[in-house]
Amino acid sequence: MHCASCSAIIEKAFKKMAGVHSAQVNYGTETAKVSFDDSKVSAEELSQKIEPLGYALVLPTAEEMGMSPDEHAGHLGLNQSKKEKLAELSAMKGNVVSAIPLTLFSIFVMGWEILSPFKMIPDIPYVWREFFHHVLPLMATYMLFVVGKPYLLGVYRFFRYGKANMDTLIGIGTAVAYIYSFVVTAFEEPLRQFIDVEHTYYDVTIVVIAFITLGKYLEVRSKLKTGDAIEKLLNLQAKTALVIREGKEQEIPVSQVVHGDLIVVKPAGKIPVDGVLTVGASFVDESMVSGEPVPVEKNIGDSVVAGTINTTGAFTFRATKVGAETLLAQIIQMVQEAQGSKAPIQALADKISSIFVPVVLVLAVGALSGWLLFGTSYLGFSQALSFGLVSFVGILVIACPCALGLATPMAIIVGVGKGAKEGILIKDAATLEGLHKVDIVVVDKTGTITKGKPELTSIQNHSDKTDDEIIAILASLENKSEHPIAHAIVAYAKERRLPTQEIQGFEAIKGKGLRGMIGAIEYFAGNTVLVRDMGLSFDSASLEKETREGKTPIMLVTKDRVLATILVADAIKPEAVQAVKNLHRLGIKTVMLTGDDRHTAAFIANQVGIDEVVAEVLPQDKLHKIKELQSQGKIVAMAGDGVNDAPALAQADVGIAMATGTDVAMESAGITLLHGDISKLVKAIRLSKMTMRGIKQNLFFAFIYNIVGIPLAAGVFYPIFGWLLSPVFAGLAMALSSLSVVGNALRLKTKQL
Repeated sequence: MHCASCSAIIEKAFKKMAGVHSAQVNYGTETAKVSFDDSKVSAEELSQKIEPLGYALVLPTAEEMGMSPDEHAGHLGLNQSKKEKLAELSAMKGNVVSAIPLTLFSIFVMGWEILSPFKMIPDIPYVWREFFHHVLPLMATYMLFVVGKPYLLGVYRFFRYGKANMDTLIGIGTAVAYIYSFVVTAFEEPLRQFIDVEHTYYDVTIVVIAFITLGKYLEVRSKLKTGDAIEKLLNLQAKTALVIREGKEQEIPVSQVVHGDLIVVKPAGKIPVDGVLTVGASFVDESMVSGEPVPVEKNIGDSVVAGTINTTGAFTFRATKVGAETLLAQIIQMVQEAQGSKAPIQALADKISSIFVPVVLVLAVGALSGWLLFGTSYLGFSQALSFGLVSFVGILVIACPCALGLATPMAIIVGVGKGAKEGILIKDAATLEGLHKVDIVVVDKTGTITKGKPELTSIQNHSDKTDDEIIAILASLENKSEHPIAHAIVAYAKERRLPTQEIQGFEAIKGKGLRGMIGAIEYFAGNTVLVRDMGLSFDSASLEKETREGKTPIMLVTKDRVLATILVADAIKPEAVQAVKNLHRLGIKTVMLTGDDRHTAAFIANQVGIDEVVAEVLPQDKLHKIKELQSQGKIVAMAGDGVNDAPALAQADVGIAMATGTDVAMESAGITLLHGDISKLVKAIRLSKMTMRGIKQNLFFAFIYNIVGIPLAAGVFYPIFGWLLSPVFAGLAMALSSLSVVGNALRLKTKQL
């Protein structure tokens, strides 16, 4: 599909067919969701219906998608043929590369012809004029019939089926300019007495087709990544599973795992399906699902989820959910639904194209007819025909949609480029357009507002030792531990280059902590349960308050006293507070969604200044909250970084991912903020507002020349003032409208975000 009106044409065609209950065609993902009675119509018949309009349904098999039949059934919808898309992109790139030198040459000639009559530059020498006279028709022929073939097909389909889109508009304008010029070139002498044969419009054909093709190439290139989010999610799925059958371990494809299978997972292994632990224990990285950075301890009876990663010990679990039943498969399905449910954002140019084409044609034919009917009696047939042809061509040339086609792409190209320099990666124009309307920003906590990994945040020292000495002792003990919080303490010590010591008699105390000897002193490090069991006293009320704020206390003690309490937490990003303040200044409400404990969430939200908190939510709950806000008429932006955020990112009007997060989050989102810097979100919104202002100004420039020029070209003012717009000036007006659009778009580069 080449423009937003394509989706409307396909949708209408489907809905008219017997047996079709509903049809929803998404321009962004190039997918159709059709509900139909297969006793009355088939998918093949649906495809045949739209083939004459220039489209076809892609109905891939499981083999073509590189999936088993079960996977195909569970994940049906990933029907982007990347090979075909890449081939299309390569062909378009070839057209763009060949068109650029011809365009530059044509603009050079156009400028010389326009400026020389005003004595701004020397006249074109006769030899050069003759050279241009012969080479421009060849260039225009190549541009129209090779590069511009899709636009000519748009014209054909308009006359054959009455369906008009942007291709139709471009095709009619460029074809008429070419045909008029060709007729003038071929019959120069016979026509000399009737019309001005000194001016042709080959350059109009060349420049318009080149610019529009460049814009379409950039659009197709960005749309190619639309299906990547689903592909990345599918890649999270383990390809094989180590199952115990007949008392032996055997590796089988994950599609062959059945309910009740016993599956062995080794350290660093990916969990293939959902299930419940039966043997062993470990820590499992569930950040993909929960978004929380700290791996979760798993013991017998605890559940595990497909796609999560075992970090330490080996264990065995019993499969309870397989294939499309797993949580990962459900997340994939939710992302697909959210992507497919988005209404395509139709550019103003596409919305008016269906009426603009016939209106311009009627005006052009009406002007020619008017001159012949009414002008002949006053001016004579020859003069009336001359004025009529000038009016006919003038209207079509000035209405040629070069500026209209450039208005949005030029502003978007500049806006996206500026965003990239600021560390704001924008996937497509629809995202940049939608961001300026946002009135609620929903943020995930972990990795978005917070750094996304446990850090040592504070030390409560109750001994005569220095803080560095306390950390050195603790890091020496924790060096032997595989617990994720131990890694945070060891990392803190390494950053400060604190020396660690050899531990004698190390022992892990299950569920409580650890102990070991440094020299002659026995040290213990662990949680409050360990310290209580040792009969030592501490300020439990203070620690309970810290725990409610999301901090994890690690206490360093000897047999007879508490030496220090170290607090580990997921720290707030330093830029988060100012970012939320700036969002409030823009009149935007903030909401935090998190799977974390509500007390922790409320504490962090209060520190940052967030308006509303929804805590202890699962991925589907995040999705439902976005839908709930949208049902209230809100335009919602969602910022997150985990796989668990992917459905909500895809459902939101604008999805914003942290580059420090998962690939899936980035593919589901329309905008990615480099370095996970939440302050760039405010800049992205400002950039969107500036770009949309630029687009509206560009559309004004695109239309103002038509509004003024078409009546002038038609000869409306000739009887009163003797004014008639020559096609030469129509071409100049068209060029000026394009220059106005390009110049206005480039102004955005100088703006400060």
